[in-house]
Amino acid sequence: MTDLETDLTKCTLCEHKCKVNRLAGEAGVCRIGIPIVASRTLHRAPPESYTIFTAGCNFKCLNCQNWSISQFPDNRMAVDGYVDAETLARECIHKLDSYTARMMGADRIFFSGGEPTIHLPFIERVVAEARKLKPACKVNFDTNGFMTQESLERVLAFTTSITFDIKAFYDETHRAITGAPVEPVLRNARIVAEEAKDRLWEFRITVIPQVNEEDIGPLCHFLAEISPDPSVCFLAFRPNYIMEEHPGATMELMQRCVDFAKEAGLRNVTWSGVTDLPGTTCSLRPEVEKTYERSGARMAASYALTSGCPTHLRDCGACPCNNRCPVKAYIPKACY
Repeated sequence: MTDLETDLTKCTLCEHKCKVNRLAGEAGVCRIGIPIVASRTLHRAPPESYTIFTAGCNFKCLNCQNWSISQFPDNRMAVDGYVDAETLARECIHKLDSYTARMMGADRIFFSGGEPTIHLPFIERVVAEARKLKPACKVNFDTNGFMTQESLERVLAFTTSITFDIKAFYDETHRAITGAPVEPVLRNARIVAEEAKDRLWEFRITVIPQVNEEDIGPLCHFLAEISPDPSVCFLAFRPNYIMEEHPGATMELMQRCVDFAKEAGLRNVTWSGVTDLPGTTCSLRPEVEKTYERSGARMAASYALTSGCPTHLRDCGACPCNNRCPVKAYIPKACY
């Protein structure tokens, strides 16, 4: 068997460790079989790159800005489909050698999603083929951090840079937002910050008003205790996906997050995004009060429950509705 066949016939690439045979049509939490490319394009977002957006994700985040990609195939959105590794590698190098790429400063292949970890053996093959054509080719890996330690070691073996998203610090808040526990994410964030700090482009933290506000301070202290040096960028939540009517982050909140980070000892802190977008919060559901202690987790769980999520604390890895998940099938009202 090839590495791809070995990995996908009993998949344990991420911490859900579903052990399903994806090549035989069995579906784990990500619901993805063979590796699928959602789209690819030259992209200005730092680091400038030729970005490969892979379809599917092992999280079911209520606020996902890439929901049309991450929640494929359940949302039935269009994607590019399967592309063989050799063809994709040639395309990447050709695009990075183009005049347009040089003018915008694009200097690497950037794997994003969705979550690229669920396509890891395919990505390894693309990178190997690309480096046959251009040995010094740089590679960025954009991740939610919910991978096994073995998968992380494999990622670190080929990456030039890593962008690492952290959704929350407290487990119940992380579960309410994503459907997955936080411990593997914090473990892997520590490994990257300690053992691969030369490749860490930045930690990215989306700030969701009234949901993960109380997580920001502890999360900053967690990162600062590892090292004061990692770059941290706070991203202003904007109404999206299941939380499409939730208020956006205010400029005052974003500046407060930067202040929290600096007070904790972090040196390289920024924020970005559009602020002060209007919205209204959903009503808190009484069913979540006994399950979630933190107010932010209760708010996120209320959104999840309203959309039809049946398992609380949210735990996508143990949910009996995985093959008919109402969160993954949700289409924002603005798209109708």
